[in-house]
This record gives sequence, C-alpha cells and structure tokens, in this order.
Amino acid sequence: MNIDVGLVLPPIIVFVLLMMSGFFSGSETALTAASRARMLSLEKEGKKGAARVVRLLSNQEGLIGSILLGNNLVNILATSIATSYLLKIFGANGVAVATAAMTVLVLVFSEVMPKTYALNNADRTAMSVSWPISILVLVLKPVVRFVQLVVRGTLSLFGVKTEADAFSPVDEIRGAIDMHVVDGNVEVEDKHRLGGVLDLKELTVADVMVHRKSIIMIDADIPPDDIVRQALESPHTRLPLYRGDKEEIIGILHAKDLLRAIMEAEGDFSSLDVESVKRKALFAPETTSLQDQLDHFQQSQSHFAIVVDEYGAIMGLITLEDILEEIVGEIRDEHDVTVEGVRPQPDGSVFVDGWAPIRDLNRAMDWDLPDEEAVTVAGLVIHETQSIPEPGRKFVFHGYQFEILRKHRNQITGLRVRRDLGL
Repeated sequence: MNIDVGLVLPPIIVFVLLMMSGFFSGSETALTAASRARMLSLEKEGKKGAARVVRLLSNQEGLIGSILLGNNLVNILATSIATSYLLKIFGANGVAVATAAMTVLVLVFSEVMPKTYALNNADRTAMSVSWPISILVLVLKPVVRFVQLVVRGTLSLFGVKTEADAFSPVDEIRGAIDMHVVDGNVEVEDKHRLGGVLDLKELTVADVMVHRKSIIMIDADIPPDDIVRQALESPHTRLPLYRGDKEEIIGILHAKDLLRAIMEAEGDFSSLDVESVKRKALFAPETTSLQDQLDHFQQSQSHFAIVVDEYGAIMGLITLEDILEEIVGEIRDEHDVTVEGVRPQPDGSVFVDGWAPIRDLNRAMDWDLPDEEAVTVAGLVIHETQSIPEPGRKFVFHGYQFEILRKHRNQITGLRVRRDLGL
C-alpha cells in the first residue's frame, strides 16, 4: 500500500506547529501571571525552575519579544502550509477553507485552551516551561534586540516614549493589597496594618506627633510634692521637665524612676531630688521619617522624643506607641484618657474635632481624604479654602462636604464631614 507523503505530511506539520503555538501562548500567560514573590521564595529553597523564572522576569521586554516572535513564526508557517495544502484539494476555495479552519484551530487549541490552563496553574507551568523558554530567549536575543530598536525608533518619530514609568516595589505591594481587598481576600483592618508598615518611610514625626499644645509638662522648680502630685494626676508615664520657659526642656521624668525615688526616700517627698531622677531628653527633628525614628528608638532603647523644628523650637512629642499605632491602630490601656476626635452620626455624617488627624478619620470611616498637604482635618480645610472660615460655612472638595461647627479664635475646633452625595 503506497502512502502519498504529500497528502499526509502537511497535516502532521500543521498539527506540530499548532502545538508549538499553544506552548508559546501558554508560556507567555504563565510567566506573566506567575507570582514573583512566590518564585523568589522557591528560589531561596533551591528550586532551579523558580530561579530561571526570576531571571526571565527580570527582562520582561526580551522575554515577551522572544515568545511573540516564536509564536508568530509558527502561526504564519502553519497557516501558509495549511493554505497551500488545501488549495491542492479544494482549488480556489482552499483559501477560504484554510482561513476558517486555521482560525478555529488557532483560537481553540493554540490560544484559549493553553492560556486557560496556564492561568489556573501559573506558578507550576512557569517553572516547567522556564528551561526551553530560556533557550529560546538566548537564541532569539539578537533578532529581538533588532526588533526593539526598530520599534523604539519608529515610535520616537511620533514623539512616543518607550521607557516605562518606574513603579517602586512599595507601589506594587500597595496595588496587590488593594486588589486583594477588592476581591475580599484581605480584610480592611489588615489593609490598614499592612499600609501602616509601608507608610513608615513616607510619614514624618510631624505627621503623628502630639502637638505642643497637648503636651503635659512639669516645672522642675516647683516643690517636690507638687511634682509628685502632677505626675500621679497625669495619664502618662513619661513627662517632660522644663525650667523657667517651656522651651527649656531639661529632661524626662519617668513614673517608675519617681516611684523608686519615693521608696528610697521612705515617702518623704521633700527630700526628692528631681535632678537625680530625671532622664536625658531625646530630641527629633520634625522632618525625621517614622522609620528612622523607630530605628533611633531601638538603638537608644528609648520610647520618647521631643520634636523640634529647624530653629530648635518645640513642636510636639513622639512616642514609640504613636509609631506602633500607625501600624496596628489605636492602642488604649486603663490609664488612657478617652478623647473621641471622630464621632460617626446615624445620618452618615461624622462630627470631627479640628485637631483630629486625617489618617485617623480615614481609618475610622474607610475614607480617602488626602493628607499630603495637611495633618489635621482643620488644616485640610484651611489649606483648601486659604482662609479660616466662620461657623456655618460649608465647603465641598475631594468628594466630601465639610461644615464648620465651632471656632475658637483662629482655630477650627469642630466640623461635620460627610460624603458629597451630589457627585
């Protein structure tokens, strides 16, 4: 029995080329969908396939260019062979038959099927195809380089820049967190905690410090029994000591040190020597990032610092707890004074004290008011209106309505904030 090779061989070649096309399509999808974090973790565990994937993803332009070049070559070759083959069988109608047949075959078996599988098994597929794809990238590197030069040169003639915008790893992590929150895989509270960690390098101590107007200080020149009384009445364990002027901080009084001194004096307050009890004050410039201040606290084994401006004037104070609260949210104990700066109302609005930080309002209400230009809600209103508005005035900006409720001298002390439903 004689077999006509001319009739049998072309379909076999087309079938092989379609399988190669499916391999390229699936590889592209798997490698672009693979988790780089997962690959880095597996690479540390010694997985060679993961290491190859990481190397391939480090040059995505070359990777995608090589796969597309290989995919287009096999698709065009398969279509040409199929058309030539079907012309011999169907004559002039062979072109239409080849077009219809190849469209269905390429779409189903070379695109949809391999990409669907790759999407559902991205990491495993990426590691499986990493070796042959690495060889492909190496072989086609000169051709891909030439194609890239042609593309960039052509686009530059039209003033199109081909350099991608640089996204920091932090931005990528934020995007991943937001995506998982939308998908329901990450709780909003977890988003705030993760975001708080990422914000440490972007926020300064001035953004979260206790303002100088809210600092409880003790005059070191008053009688020792008054010092003890004021220390006991304070909800804080660390209190700044000043002498003469409140700008002249001479040290920090710690409640435990004070209690130890009282014990040693057998309860005789008059014999207390504040100078021997106080600790050295730690100062922090207001432009210091929270990450740097956290590192400084760890190195100095301190939990408390006075915040000063460029002229050395006291702006406020920052504690280790303030920094940790940016990550885990408000921390309260049995001695904290509860001051509700954000009070949600049944109608959906929120009563906000003017000093309340914008970040606290955003966290409490899951809002997105900007905090780049101002730290407090009152500061945001003043920045946007370029004035100190009177009570009763209403403003709308950033998608929210602000109503001024109270004002004391030049300070906005109370506001009502709600989403602007007119948007």
